Amino acid sequence: MTRDLKPTQEWWSAADIAAARLPGLPGSVRGVNAYAEREGWKRVFAAMKRKPGRGGGLYFHWSLFPHDARLKVLTIGIEAPVERPDRTAAWLAYEQLPEKSKAEARRRLDALRKVELLHHSGTTHVVSVAVIAAEVKVSQRTIYNWITQIEGIPAEDQLAYVAPQLPKKRVKKEDRSQFKPFMDWLKSAFLRLEAPTFAQSYRAAMKVAKREGWPFPIQKTAKRWMDAEVQRTTQVYKREGVNGLMRCFPAQTRDRSYLHALEWVNSDCHKIDVFVKWPNGTINRPQIVAFQDLYSNKILSWRVDHDPNKVMVMAAFGEMVDTWGIPKHCLFDNGHEFANKWMTAGAPTRFRFKVREDDPIGVLPQLGIKMHWATPAHGQAKPIERAFRDIASDVAKDPRFAGAYVGNKPTAKPENYGSRAINASEFLEVLQEGIEEHNARTGRRTDTAAGRSFDETFAESYATANVLRATEEQRNLWLMGQDTGKLHKHNGSLKFLGNEYHCAWMSQEADRKVVIRFDPEDLHGGVHIYSPDGAYLGFAECRKKVGFGSHEDARVTAKWKRDVAKTEKKLAALHAPHTPEQLGADLNEAREEVTALVNAKVVKPVFAKTPRVPTFRQHSDPSVEAAQDALILQIGDKRKKPEPSPKQEVFKVAATADDRFAQAQEIERRQQNGDPVGEREAGWLKGYQTHSEYEALAALKQAFGGNNAG
Repeated sequence: MTRDLKPTQEWWSAADIAAARLPGLPGSVRGVNAYAEREGWKRVFAAMKRKPGRGGGLYFHWSLFPHDARLKVLTIGIEAPVERPDRTAAWLAYEQLPEKSKAEARRRLDALRKVELLHHSGTTHVVSVAVIAAEVKVSQRTIYNWITQIEGIPAEDQLAYVAPQLPKKRVKKEDRSQFKPFMDWLKSAFLRLEAPTFAQSYRAAMKVAKREGWPFPIQKTAKRWMDAEVQRTTQVYKREGVNGLMRCFPAQTRDRSYLHALEWVNSDCHKIDVFVKWPNGTINRPQIVAFQDLYSNKILSWRVDHDPNKVMVMAAFGEMVDTWGIPKHCLFDNGHEFANKWMTAGAPTRFRFKVREDDPIGVLPQLGIKMHWATPAHGQAKPIERAFRDIASDVAKDPRFAGAYVGNKPTAKPENYGSRAINASEFLEVLQEGIEEHNARTGRRTDTAAGRSFDETFAESYATANVLRATEEQRNLWLMGQDTGKLHKHNGSLKFLGNEYHCAWMSQEADRKVVIRFDPEDLHGGVHIYSPDGAYLGFAECRKKVGFGSHEDARVTAKWKRDVAKTEKKLAALHAPHTPEQLGADLNEAREEVTALVNAKVVKPVFAKTPRVPTFRQHSDPSVEAAQDALILQIGDKRKKPEPSPKQEVFKVAATADDRFAQAQEIERRQQNGDPVGEREAGWLKGYQTHSEYEALAALKQAFGGNNAG
């Protein structure tokens, strides 16, 4: 029975033994280590193991203790120094290891499997350990340590327990309370929409801290504290706003598989990066408006013009409806060209242009099409942007447009920029070819196409879809523009866009408000008159030719975005307690005093005694140049020195070249002899010596002697 007794703690470190004051054993760590060395404890490998983790050390089995010490150990209850983690924690720690450590764990477990296999084949355990230790090139003690780590662990979990443990990161305790005023000011300066650099914000905060006497850390430490205290999303929100915050989260993905062809369409405009020459001689980059089927991504119709406008949008819409049918939903950009009254007047969600009670109902409400408006400045909300990226790039860089491509941004202009402009007719032909290729290209990876082309995907669904076709009366809605007007109060005539329209029946409807439908390209061809409620009244001749998906999903997503922005706004307020006004006031107070600048003076020179020339230096007369040099010197001296007293002789520059050269030689002689030379004379001489006249006369004198070339 005694042999089965085990103490609570079987493995003891030198520190544990010394602290327990066991009989027959020393009471210090150093003494215990010396005793273990003297008694040969380290040679009994099975009764010794290494401490796991960083730092190392040894554990000794209690069976090595003297008899009295073993009895004492059985009577005391000391908890084991190391507790094994549960299997969940062990596997979690294993998953966090790098691949190199995982490979080491597999190597260790393979070595232990070999030890076990060799031992079961009849070899003693000690020999088995020695053989495998030599094979894997580790010590026998290391093998015993690995065995201890998996002792009592099920085979399926041993890999996690035998894996090497990452050293624990030493977290240095820092007292940041004394730096709070500085960090609050720094965060307020850094977390602003102007997005200053951290170094700039740190310098400003340090300037205020020196004035206020605040302690402050070095810049690297301050940046580390900033990142630890303010999470990344909060920093992005404060420096980039809500749009920047939304980029920190993945975009919402829409499922289009439940749609059918022509159920949802979307439209937008795009500028093609090619110079096009129009029939009237105008050269610019054309705009394309296109309608795209959301189920298949097929481009259904398109139009091109100088700039986005309601006429081209109406024409592209009419082609789509006339060719394919009436869609149920339209997703539009919020631009004026789409939210025009011709198309959307009367829609409850239209927020463009002034709403009048007598506005005629737009084409889309009359056809029963539900309108949806994409989020402004948010390309992900408009699927057609992806098609424009392909079409615009392929068409603009077509070899037939070489020299006309302008680049997709001002900083990406090609070397041959502006060398050519494509005729409009040729551009339209290539554009049509590019759109047809875009629709017919196979291998599309969308969920609905599944390797087919957009044309094939659309055709398959369109064949079974319940699509409404427009009547002849409905075709007039998009073939004509519309506006409101009022018939003349006496004769019933209509004045519209500089023209006058009248028929006999209109005299009976004088002074009546009407709706006008017209062909924007043929105003002289007459107009159709309707009542405000849509009833057709008649035709008037021109008499004077003068002139996608789930609303609930969208609502939930929008609410989530609002909640995220609201939460980040609250967090941001905590991290930036100082307002920009307070930051500016602190910097103004910390500004160092500087000496007052000398007031600038405007000197108006008088040229009465100087030969006048049209512009400075636009002549070849050396005398004039020398006079101007003297004048410049006089002006400079007036800025620096007061006027000479009447007793002083005023220095005057000689009138001729020979006299000026002689005057210069005289000043040079006085300088060499140490005779007095006036500041004006010295200044003029310094400038004159660099003049071409002086250099030429000096060269002549050196070559021929004398004061001139004669």
